[in-house]
Amino acid sequence: MDLPVQIVTKHVYHNFPSVKIYFPVVTSLPLPPIQKKINRHILKQLNTILIDQGFYNKNLVEMVGNYEIKTNERGFLSLSLTVYSFTGGAHGLTITRSLTFDVTTGKQYALEDLFKPTSDYVRVLSQIIEKKFIEWEVPLLEEFEGIRPDQDFYVADHSLVIYFQVYELTPYVYGFPYVPIAIKDIEEIILPNGILDKLLSF
Repeated sequence: MDLPVQIVTKHVYHNFPSVKIYFPVVTSLPLPPIQKKINRHILKQLNTILIDQGFYNKNLVEMVGNYEIKTNERGFLSLSLTVYSFTGGAHGLTITRSLTFDVTTGKQYALEDLFKPTSDYVRVLSQIIEKKFIEWEVPLLEEFEGIRPDQDFYVADHSLVIYFQVYELTPYVYGFPYVPIAIKDIEEIILPNGILDKLLSF
């Protein structure tokens, strides 16, 4: 399935007018169980974010949620869910989480699934990111010690984008540090016939 999958936008109902949450739903896949599996993963992740952001908090003032499709081709779907909430204080907080799927099987990829089992992908990616942080003069809250094995990521075009949550590494005003890494630059460690390998050859 090389063609993009069909996506429709749904919204979460809430009796508070300042709560507007929109999320994607995959439709028209040839195998309904696969479609259901993917949508279930999306809803599960969205629900986790909403809970973390105080969806059921009686002090909730405002909440806005949207999504972005990062990749939708060659049998792969990579997307991000973003939710901003304000429950009082100096400012609100935004959380972004991403999901990447094989739409022919419903498999959801973790970061480690993108690389050869014997590759030290954490070290390799961390070195690339550290170099970019120095080059870009990113204001870190503390010394960068490397990414987590399950670091947030998405796939876009011919790049693997590693990113960090607000406050994870940088001050609030810096927002989300996004680090795009060209797939060709890590070609030696990516999994043969995996998502990155297939997108690289496109």
